[in-house]
Amino acid sequence: DAIAQAAAAPETATPEPPAALAVPQAGQKGLILLKRVGVVDPYSLDDYRANGGYTALRRAFTLGPAEVIREVTDAGLLGRGGAAFPTGRKWQATATQPDHPHYLVCNADESEPGTFKDRVLMEGDPYSLIEAMTIAGYATGAHHGYLYLRGEYPRALERLTHAITQARARGLLGGNVLGQGYAFDIEIRRGAGAYICGEETALFNSIEGYRGEPRSKPPFPVEKGLFGKPTAANNVETLVNVLPILTMGAQAYAAIGTPKSTGPKLFCVSGNVARPGIYELPFGATLGDLLELAGKPEELRAVLLGGAAGGFVRGDELDIPLTFEGTREAGTTLGSGVVLALDGTVPLPRLLLRIAEFFRDESCGQCVPCRVGTVRQEEALHRIAEHTGAAAADDIALLREVGRAMKDASICGLGQTAWNAVESAIDRLGAYA
Repeated sequence: DAIAQAAAAPETATPEPPAALAVPQAGQKGLILLKRVGVVDPYSLDDYRANGGYTALRRAFTLGPAEVIREVTDAGLLGRGGAAFPTGRKWQATATQPDHPHYLVCNADESEPGTFKDRVLMEGDPYSLIEAMTIAGYATGAHHGYLYLRGEYPRALERLTHAITQARARGLLGGNVLGQGYAFDIEIRRGAGAYICGEETALFNSIEGYRGEPRSKPPFPVEKGLFGKPTAANNVETLVNVLPILTMGAQAYAAIGTPKSTGPKLFCVSGNVARPGIYELPFGATLGDLLELAGKPEELRAVLLGGAAGGFVRGDELDIPLTFEGTREAGTTLGSGVVLALDGTVPLPRLLLRIAEFFRDESCGQCVPCRVGTVRQEEALHRIAEHTGAAAADDIALLREVGRAMKDASICGLGQTAWNAVESAIDRLGAYA
């Protein structure tokens, strides 16, 4: 088996396909976030600058930190990592803290199953993230940025390391960025394969050298984050959105999408589709629009939105608008942009068991509801793997009880969402009916 052989002896593996192959729209007109993927050489700073690179940072220096935050706020940018928190508000809260130093953290620990958008951005357009982090640092009063990178992304690590070295050599990072008297530098820290470290406070613990476990909030990171100092933590896709906000202006950016969910959004489409990959669409496009682009199967049974921590919708619910508010009204979540299409050949009980195994493995064990609940959830799903109807009724009642306890009492989002996919499969899809 080629995969097993490559895992045992990585040097014998065939070369990875280029990042652009994951972007079916690569090179198309009208793209905003993906416009450079497959078009520019990811190693060339000159190529990046020739394609609009570093115009946003120059505009940021012209505006000043407070005006940059106002632009991001007026643009209505919401976090793209799953929580959808207003970015401008987070930056403002960090910038105004009297305690110093301030830190900027880029959360590139893309561990949600089915998510690969950040990877493609980092591999295909690494300088855009370096530029966006520099702008975010300038706006929030931070002089040191940490890029926390998923350990399983060696190619992204190599390209980002090269990009940071080049930017430093050309005066775009370091003690005097672009000769503007602003000092900013970026340090890459690698994760060690823990899903929990995608949670921002567990990520801070990991950078500080402690166990990757979430902290209780408050205090929130904008007051006491990394090393106990004010910290702005943003996802890769969120940061890269700052570039078009500054180059096109807040009003033009806010005109894309819907009034509550502004701008373009990246979706990771996988499963039983003809053209899996990353798609860029304005917020407000429907699930059907997206699946038409990706080539949906004839018999679409279900779609998982938001990854393992998300929820299922039926195959006939294709008019759901892909916005934060639209998916919420439909009783599901947009999460990090995962769209996993499933046809009738996929055995749902096995898929649910796989999700439950994932959460059991990835629970950090700090709090009882999640530590015990994820195990009990998996055990119940094992018992009813072959059962339906009355034979499954007792265990489904138990699953609901355990799920409610995890949702209400877990410290962080892992336990709070560990039951979402199972609940939606039972209630929406009739998985064990």
